[in-house]
Amino acid sequence: MTDTYEPPKVWTWETKSGGQFANINRPIAGATHDKDLQIGKHPFQLYSLATPNGVKVTVLFEELLALGLTDAEYDAWLINIGEGDQFGSGFVDVNPNSKIPALMDHSGDAPIRIFESGAILLHLAEKFDQFLGPKDKRPEMLSWLFWQMGSAPYLGGGFGHFYAYAPEKWEYPINRFAMETKRQLDVLDRHLADHKYLVDDYSIADIAIWSWYGQLVLGRLYSAAEFLDVESYKNVMRWAKEIDARPAVGRGRMVNRSFGAPETQLHERHDAADFETQTQDKLNPEAS
Repeated sequence: MTDTYEPPKVWTWETKSGGQFANINRPIAGATHDKDLQIGKHPFQLYSLATPNGVKVTVLFEELLALGLTDAEYDAWLINIGEGDQFGSGFVDVNPNSKIPALMDHSGDAPIRIFESGAILLHLAEKFDQFLGPKDKRPEMLSWLFWQMGSAPYLGGGFGHFYAYAPEKWEYPINRFAMETKRQLDVLDRHLADHKYLVDDYSIADIAIWSWYGQLVLGRLYSAAEFLDVESYKNVMRWAKEIDARPAVGRGRMVNRSFGAPETQLHERHDAADFETQTQDKLNPEAS
């Protein structure tokens, strides 16, 4: 960063910020257009995209269904943030923050909206009394869940943005957020040296943290695994690979995925059979 920037006395939005995702950033909230959300047949209606925050929720749904909890059946609708779907009036009604994921729970007497991925995980885990960890470790589990919610913006909006998406490579922010990302990985690595999972039993804390940090060390985020020397975090690597091997995790990663290999993309999910019949390689074989 060689040029000195002098902030104005009052910031104004005169030009859009640069970078790959400039078109989704704006300094105001609210809808930009009218668009109703689709509603399927199942109790839970998820509106999402397979970013790490979206993957958290679809992995939990698939884990619940793997336990035979058929009341956890869900419809997953693709929200294309590149096209501004998150600013449609229907989506804003579910999540006034215009971020994925957003969930409507129709299982009770009246529909309930839940936004923020951590809140959705906690709502579903409490509703089905699963993946909450041992009762005497509940505060520990919640501490790790909220650790992820507070820490991941430094990884995503900080490191990921400046390392992978900013219009130019700037040494200062990359160094600043690489250092913080590695500090967080060290926090995890030290804890996982003495624990198989975050709180003894596999829980929503593992699901939330794996979706960001597990996928990071497995080389799926920002093409930054070598840069961050992720192999040096041996306990995180062991934990990430164990969770990655779970069949429900593999299915959850596919839901609402609109990038990557066609056989990994299940744009919408309405039935368990969709994993075999509705992936993009099946729907558009000529594109495979």
